[in-house]
Amino acid sequence: MRNSKTIVSAVIALSTALGIGVAFAADLPARAYTKAPPMIAPVYDWSGFYLGVNAGGAWGQFDPTTSTVFSPTGYFATSSVPAIALVGAQRIDRSGFTGGLTAGYNWQASNWVFGLESDFNYFHLSGRATGSAVYPCCAPTAFTVTSSASSDWLITARARAGVLVTPALLLYGTGGLAVANMKGTFIFTDTFATAAESAAIDTTRVGWTAGAGAEYSLMNGWSVKAEYLYVDLGRVSTTSTNLTAFTGAIPFPTNVFTHSIDLRANIVRVGLNYRFGGPVVARY
Repeated sequence: MRNSKTIVSAVIALSTALGIGVAFAADLPARAYTKAPPMIAPVYDWSGFYLGVNAGGAWGQFDPTTSTVFSPTGYFATSSVPAIALVGAQRIDRSGFTGGLTAGYNWQASNWVFGLESDFNYFHLSGRATGSAVYPCCAPTAFTVTSSASSDWLITARARAGVLVTPALLLYGTGGLAVANMKGTFIFTDTFATAAESAAIDTTRVGWTAGAGAEYSLMNGWSVKAEYLYVDLGRVSTTSTNLTAFTGAIPFPTNVFTHSIDLRANIVRVGLNYRFGGPVVARY
């Protein structure tokens, strides 16, 4: 009986203690909890030096010309000179693959990106044209003008300026210098007196280029781009006084020939760049 009273007393004491503990805990101030700040999407910094590769297609147009002058002591009749110029005004349209290396540097100011870029590309455009006509003075004898033109490489040095449509998408315009080699060969022959004349051009030309493009950041310094460029290398000419005719190859140096070529090209290409100074910055 005494043990039962002892157990009851112990239970009452424990219950009283628990009640006091719960009440004390209820009186404590609520513990403050702070949320972690929300993470904003990473921002790509476009500033810095970059290297890349590019590849695409080029469509070029050469316009070779061949003409000569009348000379009282020369080979041609007066009516032959405009006829030769008409046939000698030719056109060569060619297309081909282009690809190469790119290097540049960007500066970013808010949503604007400015930069300098240069590239060296394989640029093999090559073609040939030929035309014939009857001498107005001397039918049925005729003459033939054959022209060939080519370019093997292209270097550009351009400024770029663009706006960030999104932090990862850059739309830009570009323009500057274009440098390329230009080669041309020209041959004149006839059936009147086996006349023959030839000339060649092999030079490096400095022209201009302009275009536009879009570049998209892939993070970790990588980006891809698509770009269009128009290239104009101007016209280059040469003269020749090596016309010969008749058996024994009689020279007619007073019939001076003038030959020229120009080159205009459209380039569409894609590229992959790696930017050394463009880290991804996580902002909170």
